[in-house]
Amino acid sequence: MSTTTTGTGVRTVIRRPAGAATRWSRRAAGAAGFAVLVELLSRSGLVDAEVLPPATRIVGRGAALLADRAFRDHALTSLLAWAIGLGLAVLVAVPLGLLLGSVPVIDAATRSVVEFLRPIPSVALIPLVALVIGTGLQLRVTLVLYAAMWPILYNTMYGLRGVDPVAKETLRSYGFGPLSVLLRVSLPSAAPFITTGVRLAASVALILTVSTEIVAGRGEGIGVFIFFAGIAVPARMTDILAGVFWVGLFGVLVNALLVAAERRAFRWHHARLTEGA
Repeated sequence: MSTTTTGTGVRTVIRRPAGAATRWSRRAAGAAGFAVLVELLSRSGLVDAEVLPPATRIVGRGAALLADRAFRDHALTSLLAWAIGLGLAVLVAVPLGLLLGSVPVIDAATRSVVEFLRPIPSVALIPLVALVIGTGLQLRVTLVLYAAMWPILYNTMYGLRGVDPVAKETLRSYGFGPLSVLLRVSLPSAAPFITTGVRLAASVALILTVSTEIVAGRGEGIGVFIFFAGIAVPARMTDILAGVFWVGLFGVLVNALLVAAERRAFRWHHARLTEGA
């Protein structure tokens, strides 16, 4: 909503948020424009086509990979590690965030440890985790869990700090205990922030899954497929970018589904944000 001043007085103009069809059409136009740019750069010779193949060739190879059973096995292995790691991150980070966000003494006692662990890149832990628990699915799940838990943890704590204190004091005045206040007021109020943390963590989990597979370079997974395409002589750039294409497309679809679910579940929250803007 905006206010403009005219010669006859003040006029209020209400700007409604763009509808779903408009948002999707804009995103599709942006993706199409990027694809056209890649196509022109490759076809014109400004970029070596062996380094950056045309977009049509990349998409065509990506479509052909769907018929390849070996690639489908790679994709399912990556998705399994992603889903398990993200699910465990939610199960660990949400209760931990509720504890740290609700009990200031514990938060203060553990803050230095949390701030020390959070910046450590998960990829840097690959040798240690591989020695302790071995390689394979357990390696990827552990690293995804470690990386994905931080956005959920911090969003949970942030959401709890924004809970209306009057609502909590009202329940306490009626004799409700700390656990009841947490479950009846704090958790519902923080739920939109928690879901945002899960959405961010989903992207982080996907990045870590593929990165771990590329660095480890063994077993199955889309990252392993990309790794072996890269070390081939000559490097199979079309295969590499086709694998990246599917990773990016999966990330877009997951984010879109989570955003849609978040908007549907917390319409009141988005309406309040729209009014505030």
